[in-house]
Amino acid sequence: MKQIAIVLFCTLAALTIPRKMLCTPQAANHSKIPHHVPRVSSELKLDGVLDEEIWDQALTLELKYEVRPGENVEPPVRTEVLLAYSESHLYAAFRAYDPEPHKIRARICDRDRMYDDDWVALVIDTFDDRRRMFDFFCNPLGIQGDMIECPDCEGDSWDIIWDSAGRINHDGYTVEMAIPFSSMRFQRSDGDQTWNFDAVRSYPRIVRHHIGLFPRDRSNNCYLCQAERLIGFAGATPGRNIELAPTFNSLYAQEREDGTAGNFREKDEEYELGLNARWGITPNLNLNATANPDFSQVEADVAQLDINTNFALFYPEKRPFFLEGSELFNSPLDVVHTRTLAEPDWGIKLTGKEGRNAIGYYTVQDRITNLLLPGSQGSDSETMYGKSIGSALRYRRDIFSSSTVGVILTDRELDGYHNRLAGVDGILKFTKTDQFRFQFLGSSTSYPDSIVENYNQPEGSFTGGGMEAFYIHDTQTWDWYARYYEKGRKLRADLGFIPSVGTRYLDVGWGRTWESDAKNWYTMLNIGAGYDTEQEIDGTMLHRAFTIWGDYNGPLESGVHFWSSLNGTRGYEGKEFSFEYIAFVTYIKPIGSLWFEWEGRFGDQIDYANARLGEVLSLNQEIEYKLGRHLSVALEHTWERLDEDTGHLYTANITQLHLVYQFTRRMFLRTIAQYVNYERHAGLYVDEVDPEERHLFNQVLFSYKINPQTVLFLGYSDNHFGYRDVDITQSDRTFFVKIGYAWVL
Repeated sequence: MKQIAIVLFCTLAALTIPRKMLCTPQAANHSKIPHHVPRVSSELKLDGVLDEEIWDQALTLELKYEVRPGENVEPPVRTEVLLAYSESHLYAAFRAYDPEPHKIRARICDRDRMYDDDWVALVIDTFDDRRRMFDFFCNPLGIQGDMIECPDCEGDSWDIIWDSAGRINHDGYTVEMAIPFSSMRFQRSDGDQTWNFDAVRSYPRIVRHHIGLFPRDRSNNCYLCQAERLIGFAGATPGRNIELAPTFNSLYAQEREDGTAGNFREKDEEYELGLNARWGITPNLNLNATANPDFSQVEADVAQLDINTNFALFYPEKRPFFLEGSELFNSPLDVVHTRTLAEPDWGIKLTGKEGRNAIGYYTVQDRITNLLLPGSQGSDSETMYGKSIGSALRYRRDIFSSSTVGVILTDRELDGYHNRLAGVDGILKFTKTDQFRFQFLGSSTSYPDSIVENYNQPEGSFTGGGMEAFYIHDTQTWDWYARYYEKGRKLRADLGFIPSVGTRYLDVGWGRTWESDAKNWYTMLNIGAGYDTEQEIDGTMLHRAFTIWGDYNGPLESGVHFWSSLNGTRGYEGKEFSFEYIAFVTYIKPIGSLWFEWEGRFGDQIDYANARLGEVLSLNQEIEYKLGRHLSVALEHTWERLDEDTGHLYTANITQLHLVYQFTRRMFLRTIAQYVNYERHAGLYVDEVDPEERHLFNQVLFSYKINPQTVLFLGYSDNHFGYRDVDITQSDRTFFVKIGYAWVL
């Protein structure tokens, strides 16, 4: 009841804040005269040459402002964007002039892999609500990127079907885009619509210049409130807006009879037909369904150090069904993380927005049930074998000018087990520089007896709660913040990722920023300091430290970020340890095709296996080289060593090689190799450990991709393991095929 009361109080408080306190970021761009986008009927041939009649009729706007690193200054190059629409498509083109076209960076690569190149982009707020924008990118060769950005989300995981072309010429490059309204989300309207809009050009030379349509106020946290406005799109229709994508998936796997010994035997052989379907019920409400979806090894997770960790590692979602509309499920605490759904049989999903109301819903049947069992000083994991049903419901409403409140419900059910969670959250923007975010949660959970006994979990059905509050003041030169969260011992979010519970945490800090233009030795400098502390609910100290940090960005796309914890204290298993450390990240691109990055950390570190304090030195180096327009090579190596008073505890090495040859914009061949080597001084461990552990993972993938749904994947992967008395030996191998085809009706 206490949690419910808190939730109701917070919701009422958000809704009763005086409107005048929350309107400031709003109407800045409403004084701008909207640009009328003409409707056209002639056909467009996408070839990167702007010689069609459409472009003679189109609205033409010039990008007149460099907004990064220069602040609203004259840009170094001239750029125009052209806009028009038909009943079925939004059309856009760019003329990107360049006095030195031989320096243009442009590679043939897979979609969403072109952000190191020169590029141009459309940024569109189709709902005119200043809360979410849809971005469409192209490099000079027409390679696509797309993403959704909102206050609590950003990423290139949103993939839709659209067409583009680009061409480099004697005075720069040109790009054409044709985006079907069936792939977009927009308002339901019989007449003209008004959209917020920006066009952006990224021009990388000694520094990377960002050029836009309008001057930016860097002390205004509402970017879309400053945007240009477009009017038009009357009669725009998504058509029937039905997309069917049947798939065929085949997998054949073998493993050795005894791990790393014996002959290979068949482990798995699968031949499955699947279906992904999408119906645009309205221009902004989508229904998705999937049966026998392919969640195979097409995307390999990046290897992470797990030798001295006490909490579960986070891995991002990469599967298309779950990525559709995923931004709607975001909230301050990560209560929806679909990687917990491991092997779905089927799923349905509804996402969209009508007026001020946004909704997201999914239900998935999973063949197995992966559990993350959180604690205050570590987490465990377990798998229950049996089909479970996982569901999430999200509702969010826009309030005032640019604020939101929402509720979220999740449920997971299996015989003898359930986890249900409810919460309310919001983003309240008081001024253009001040905002407050909050979330309150309550959960009810019941585990089977085996989980209760093996992992010391509460018996029967139990309830828990949690909350987070975060305030930030952010201007061009100064920022300060305060964050507090509390997660009860019995809070569970089994469809999310909350590995730590039973703690309360406070973090406060400030920062000072200096900006400069491309002519200076720096483009941005920042320094700051903070204090944070974490305790168990009963008051036991877990962490306390002062932190200082600094940032530098400069020529050659270089940067340095460092931070240091001073006079810190950490608690673990009833002991308190004093600690201090320094960490840094630095990077540079000396030429357009070469990238270096170094990371490091040295100082005190708890040895979680033995509850002792040690000294750690951790280094990570990454180099990426792009040879010509087609070949990309990336090599990364992580090395870590932990020493204690009693001696050297372990050395860990992870090496990763990523090699891609892109034959055409649709076809590539990729090789990944990951090698992990852990060497331990077994005599210094309280519990028995293997003194050496080695793992080699290999994957080869051929991809032919016409669009995100029409694809052919042919792949092979294997694993090799080695231990103290066992040479590294291949333990398994897998061959897989996926064929998918998208029908857009």
